[in-house]
Amino acid sequence: MSTPVTDNPFAVLTLIAAPAVFTNASSVLALGTGNRLARVVDRTRQLTNQLRDPASQNTSETEMDLRHINRLEQRANRLVRAMGFFYTAIGSFAAASLISIFGAVLAVQPSKVPFEVIGGLSFIAGAIGFVGLVIGCSLLVGETRLALRSLSEEAELVKSWFNRP
Repeated sequence: MSTPVTDNPFAVLTLIAAPAVFTNASSVLALGTGNRLARVVDRTRQLTNQLRDPASQNTSETEMDLRHINRLEQRANRLVRAMGFFYTAIGSFAAASLISIFGAVLAVQPSKVPFEVIGGLSFIAGAIGFVGLVIGCSLLVGETRLALRSLSEEAELVKSWFNRP
């Protein structure tokens, strides 16, 4: 036998707390993504200034730096897209919490139709937020792989400087 939501105060609390936890996770990811984007911007400016220097032209590093600039552009695009998904998730989870509170208030009404409709809306908002969170995280994984590819290329170049026959 199931217990109505109105008879169990913890059920209402769960409906509100779950989106709040996801909102917090999305906020932390959005903050971290913003920091990563700032690092990409800094590195792009550093490489651009390095490539402008006439003394660094036509070196073995120039080609690598140009590849890194291309990767940095790809990374920046992925980070901006990820931030968009995280912000969408934050808004969706906040909406799910608010809708759940509204639904809890309506749960005491004699008609159950509004409660079921609001429960469905809350689920949809939460699902949109969850999908945004997953896609944003996937974009971060791809961005990390691009960063590691550049790091590996730089490491190989440095190692080649010290490989002596």
